[in-house]
Amino acid sequence: MSNPQLALLMLGLFIFIIMLGFPIAFTLMAMGVMFGYYAYFTPDQAFFDNRVFYLFTQNTFSVMNSDILVAVPLFLFMGYMIERSNILDRLFLSLQVAFRRVPGAMAIAALVTCALFATATGIVGAVVTLMGLLAFPAMLKANYDQKISAGVICAGGTLGILIPPSIMLIVYGATAGVSVVKLYAAALLPGFLLAGLYMGYVVVVAIMRPKLMPKLPADQSVMPFFAVVKLLAQAFVPLAVLIMSVLGAILFGLATPSEAAAIGALGSVILAGAYRALSWNKLREAVYLTARTSAMVCYLFVGSWTFSSIFSYLGGESMVKDFVLGLDLNPVTFLLLTQLIIFLLGWPLEWSEIIIIFVPIFLPLLPHFGVDPLFFGILVALNLQTSFLTPPMAMSAYYLKGVAPPYVLLSTIFKGCLPFVSMVFVAMAAIYIFPGLVNWLPEVLYSR
Repeated sequence: MSNPQLALLMLGLFIFIIMLGFPIAFTLMAMGVMFGYYAYFTPDQAFFDNRVFYLFTQNTFSVMNSDILVAVPLFLFMGYMIERSNILDRLFLSLQVAFRRVPGAMAIAALVTCALFATATGIVGAVVTLMGLLAFPAMLKANYDQKISAGVICAGGTLGILIPPSIMLIVYGATAGVSVVKLYAAALLPGFLLAGLYMGYVVVVAIMRPKLMPKLPADQSVMPFFAVVKLLAQAFVPLAVLIMSVLGAILFGLATPSEAAAIGALGSVILAGAYRALSWNKLREAVYLTARTSAMVCYLFVGSWTFSSIFSYLGGESMVKDFVLGLDLNPVTFLLLTQLIIFLLGWPLEWSEIIIIFVPIFLPLLPHFGVDPLFFGILVALNLQTSFLTPPMAMSAYYLKGVAPPYVLLSTIFKGCLPFVSMVFVAMAAIYIFPGLVNWLPEVLYSR
């Protein structure tokens, strides 16, 4: 068997093993070391003299020494502290009252709450679960359609992996060698575009089919103007100021992503204290969850870099590149093919595995087709929204089902997610037709 054939076997065996449920990070490490030992084997060498062990330790050191990845645990800590600040119920109530005159007011309030909270935490499971406990029962009690309500919670909860400060964009930047600061600037307008499409869809449905999202009774929606302002000042403004401060410091060059993340982490502790939600147990739990999730990300990087190094050494990357170039694609069909593959990979895999393992296979092909890695990264980030919303995996749907009333079926949640998946495709088409949505802000801020 030739080396390129071994590389394909390596890739196929990896996909088969993770389908069986084995941990992805450790599967990557084991496959990389096993095939790497064969690739670097020379007769009469001692067992631990094989170069694959040197490669493995170097990759581990490189990951742990990465300045870019320092921002990951800091943003995670910020998210976990905000999640424990008891702010979500106040935020949802204040936005619900503020949007009371808009068709589908509760759904719009839920989407804005999800977007803001998801942006602050970047943890999809936490946002969908908490909103599933708070907003989903409230919408059902107000006689909102089950499918619409489920779709709003699931779709809104995934926005945090796209809208900065996004951990996913940090991981893509580290993988592709693209500036995280420019990625944040490039993702801002597409993120708002997608959130706007979600809200536009809800408003249109509420106008055309008002029975699906009935208006609240007058006694529940009437509130003096200054009372509404007070609610927003207490719940919406502090969180929005924290997010804008962190994001603004990054975009305007006042701080690196790691420095801004550190300020955000401190701000989240202050915010939790201001809401009287700061305790030793909550702080300890946030630190534990941050360490656990950060370790998972680092192990994924170590495993994927080892795996991809051996895959490339065996000629797998060159074979994939030659195969794609042999198809005689133009830039449009190349982007369609890559996005289709990423969309399909989103069914069995999570975004972290796709970004770290499979996206690097396409990166060497981008110069040939004249595709900017920055633009490609935003397309991928939009595409990966669907990995949380499309059956059979659709992790957002499973998160919501775990906290939803028993009479809400999983199939109903799936059906509610599908219209929002179509909005993702509309957003992807829009940024391809109008690439300025991605390129304009980075060019304005960093062209000098």
